[in-house]
Amino acid sequence: MAKRNLSTLTEFILEGFTGHPELAVPLFIVFLSSYLVTLLGNVGMIILIQVDAQLHTPMYFFLSHLAFLDACFASVITPQILATLATDKLVISYGHCAAQFFFFTVCAGTECYLLSVMAYDRFVAISNPLRYNMIMTPGTCRVLLAVAYICGVSGAILRTTCTFTLSFCGDNQINFFFCDLPPLLKLACSSMTQTEIVILFFAKFMFLANVMIILISYMLIIRAILRVESAGGRAKAFSTCTSHLTTVVLFFGTLAFMYQRSNSDKSSEEDKIVSVFYTVIIPMLNPLIYTLRNKDVKAAFRKVIGKFQFPRNIAFSKGPSL
Repeated sequence: MAKRNLSTLTEFILEGFTGHPELAVPLFIVFLSSYLVTLLGNVGMIILIQVDAQLHTPMYFFLSHLAFLDACFASVITPQILATLATDKLVISYGHCAAQFFFFTVCAGTECYLLSVMAYDRFVAISNPLRYNMIMTPGTCRVLLAVAYICGVSGAILRTTCTFTLSFCGDNQINFFFCDLPPLLKLACSSMTQTEIVILFFAKFMFLANVMIILISYMLIIRAILRVESAGGRAKAFSTCTSHLTTVVLFFGTLAFMYQRSNSDKSSEEDKIVSVFYTVIIPMLNPLIYTLRNKDVKAAFRKVIGKFQFPRNIAFSKGPSL
């Protein structure tokens, strides 16, 4: 088959779930429901943190931005999934594909760095509780957050530029439901170019660097927890990390399965299932993880709900008798 350079392409065809047309309607309902739950949960988390003064701490400052990234993550990908389910095969322009890949990479990369920042925040809170507010000042939190966003955006610019300057072989059909790196690389020429090496090296470096930061933070956290004399104190200290640790395991575990495997071990169906998990399921689960396992968030939620409840035992005055 003759090779075509990417610059000559004007559109891509997303095949989505064409192998299972009978599941189109049920999957559409499931993805639409999960998207609405994701938006409600993450936007609700942001509003809750903003309106409750007790949640104005570094931990919840970072958590509000994690919720923002999850809402953006889902909004970049899920509408595309719904469109592919509704139309069987979806034709998108070259620019649309590049833009979606860029914003998807921004959200994924920034979330990786933000989870590392949150691990450092938990380390400071547990190892230096008396100096926590002196170390994690509002200015420090804003700088750490800015670093996470700058690293995420700069990495997305590099990966998008490198990806969309590749030479592609064959047709423009993508056996996927959005413009992700693995299916795009499958359309590229088989020989490993310098551009592809840069993409894969940067992806692995970003992943391993953040994993190392989180692992070192939790090793120091565990050492600090073991120094606590009482069992109740150790349990309380570790309980502040369980929600973050759960999110880290889910997010980085699926990213490792998706991007750290060799090409010979990959299949399109497995990639679709895994990508659905980290682009749709995890953004929906994160608000539930932080709500169900966090007493402060549950207390703030009950407080907000209580303000909107109809007062009980209201004495109504009798109207004039007729």
